[in-house]
Amino acid sequence: MGTDKRNRQKENRRARQTEVAQHTQRQKLRRRITRFAVLIAVVFAIVALIRFTSNNDQTNTATSDSSIPADSGAATESTVAQVTGGPFVYGEGECAPVDGSGAQVQKFATAPKLCIDLTKTYTAVVSTSKGDLTVVLDAKKSPGAVNNFVNLVRSKYFDGTICHRAIPTFMVQCGDPTATGSGGPGYEFADELPAAGEYKIGSLAMANSGPNTSGSQFFIITGEQGVTLPPNYTLFGQVTKGLDTTLPALDKAGNDDPATNGVPPKEELRITKVTISES
Repeated sequence: MGTDKRNRQKENRRARQTEVAQHTQRQKLRRRITRFAVLIAVVFAIVALIRFTSNNDQTNTATSDSSIPADSGAATESTVAQVTGGPFVYGEGECAPVDGSGAQVQKFATAPKLCIDLTKTYTAVVSTSKGDLTVVLDAKKSPGAVNNFVNLVRSKYFDGTICHRAIPTFMVQCGDPTATGSGGPGYEFADELPAAGEYKIGSLAMANSGPNTSGSQFFIITGEQGVTLPPNYTLFGQVTKGLDTTLPALDKAGNDDPATNGVPPKEELRITKVTISES
């Protein structure tokens, strides 16, 4: 009888020990699962942060600020015109024929030298698949950008090119002969930034990929979202004709899917020709 009692006690102790061991094992398993879940969450958070940062780095001109894409035309230090605290420093490239009689050129070794008369007013007529825009260029505030634009026009640089990006109520971006968003003339030049609040509907400004990286890509503000951009993009012209016709038509063709960042527009937007007059 005594032996049976001791056996039962031993079995009870073993049962309790087994139960305690199983409970301990379950706790360890739960802790491991919890640690693993936390690790996975941290990894996902890091990946999301990296993607967000990468996206912002690549689109340096607008969601309001960071969605205007960059003008990524390749350039080296020797081909970059720079502002050194004084007047705009021009490049050494040759000027295109004033009458536009030369062949089309879409790649250059260096930024152009001063090719315009800064005492004159320059007006561009940008003919697009949606109609014409007349733009008065501001050589007083942005002589470098206007000189660059005029020389590219005289080189027929923009003729036949596609505006690769458009976002309704924001802007239309043009000036990349490759229509990829990464093309440019082969050089970059310095910023001539406006004061805050100077952007208006119909403003022409240079797209960029950071400070002093303007090339050939430009955008036209088509709506109120563009007006609120911070002054990080050289403002060099203003639409004076076509504000009620061509500009709304360009805006309407924009891609409103947020996932696309405006690329491509809902329908092809093409610059057929740009002409320059001076007075």
